[in-house]
Amino acid sequence: MQEMVNIYVYGKKYSVPGDLTIMTAMEYAGYQLKRGCGCRHGFCGACATIYRIKGKNELKTCLACQTQVEDGMYIASLPFYPIDKRTYDIEEISAEQRVMMDLYPEIYSCVGCNACTKGCPQDLNVMQYIAYAQRGDFKKCAEESFDCIGCGICASRCPAGISHPMVGELARRLNGKYIAPKSEHVKNRVAEIKEGKFDDLIEQVMQKPIEEMQELYNNREIEK
Repeated sequence: MQEMVNIYVYGKKYSVPGDLTIMTAMEYAGYQLKRGCGCRHGFCGACATIYRIKGKNELKTCLACQTQVEDGMYIASLPFYPIDKRTYDIEEISAEQRVMMDLYPEIYSCVGCNACTKGCPQDLNVMQYIAYAQRGDFKKCAEESFDCIGCGICASRCPAGISHPMVGELARRLNGKYIAPKSEHVKNRVAEIKEGKFDDLIEQVMQKPIEEMQELYNNREIEK
């Protein structure tokens, strides 16, 4: 017999199998997750969730796709967290420390509480990459924040109001545009694509059934 647990989604009680993730448990309960979430035809990081276990005061955050349900779990999803993305043209800014001071000055109000790091479902050292951004070390900031999926949970915990995912994204863009060495291999491949070298091949692939596409992907040659 499958063990069932009781969860509460937006205050409504459901009995679901205890080995499900929050996301699959919501679908089991009848919710249709059609958009937003990366594994449901959207973008990764959109299944940010807050929950509390009945009888406990602590309010926790997680990603619904990777967190198993618990008995007495009260759940509410955060499909979009209002982090603050500043407007800029990557062609008109430079990889100097001043750019962070101009676009994201709140990073210099960081109190070092480390709540952002503790809340990260990817186990990133968020406070560390913000420290790199403060010093203008965009290469290290880009490397430290590389696996960020932009869920915004870190920002929801920050007393200084820092939009950590956007700071990391800016650092990665600056690193890719101005700091990291240029890849001739990628440059040449892009030129070949623009010249139409792969148009016929792309059209052939587009006509293949999904099962054959999956087979091709799973058995593809991986360049070392």
